[in-house]
Amino acid sequence: MAVILKCKLERQVEIKSDGDVFHELFRYKPHHISTISPANIHGVDLHEGDWGNVGSIITWNYTHDGKKKSAKEILEAVDEETKTVTFKVIEGDLTELYKDFKGTVHVDTKGESNLVTWTFEYEKLNDEVEDPNTLMDFTINVTKDIETHHLKEREREREREVIMWFVVADIYTTSTGVSASNNEGGVSVKVSK
Repeated sequence: MAVILKCKLERQVEIKSDGDVFHELFRYKPHHISTISPANIHGVDLHEGDWGNVGSIITWNYTHDGKKKSAKEILEAVDEETKTVTFKVIEGDLTELYKDFKGTVHVDTKGESNLVTWTFEYEKLNDEVEDPNTLMDFTINVTKDIETHHLKEREREREREVIMWFVVADIYTTSTGVSASNNEGGVSVKVSK
C-alpha cells in the first residue's frame, strides 16, 4: 500500500511595513525582490503572460542552503480581497524532492502592523524527503528583507517631506520677510522689514 505524503507547512511573521505594498510586490513585481534581497534572490524572469496575471509563468533564481537553485512557477491564484497569491512549482530543484509544491503568501493588513502568512502545500516523492523547513526559514528571511527595505523607503520619504517643508519655508521667508521656526517652547514667528 502506497503512503500518501501530502503535507502542509505554515508560518506567520508580523511586519511593520505596508501590507498592501507587500502583496503588490509578490503579485506584480516579484522581479524587484532581487534588488531588495540580493543575497537570497538573484533574479526573477517572466517566461509567459504578464506580471501579476493568473497563468503567468516566472522563474526564481535563488541561493538556498548555500546552493544556487531555480524554481519555475505558474501564478495559480490571486485574491485581492484577502491579499493572497499562490504559486505552483512546475520545474526546478524542488521537483527533485516533491511531486507537487505550492507556495501561498497571504497578508492581513491592520494599519501599522500586518501579518504575513506563508503556506507550503506539498507532496513528497518518498518518505525520505524532509519537510521544507529550511526553505520556509529562507522565505521568512526574504520577508524580513522586504520589510527592512520598505521601512527604509518610508523613512527616506519622510526625510524628503521634511526637506521639502524647509525649502518651501525658505522660499516663503525670502519672498515675504516672515519666518517661522519650531523650537522647544513652541512656534515662533519673526517679521523682518
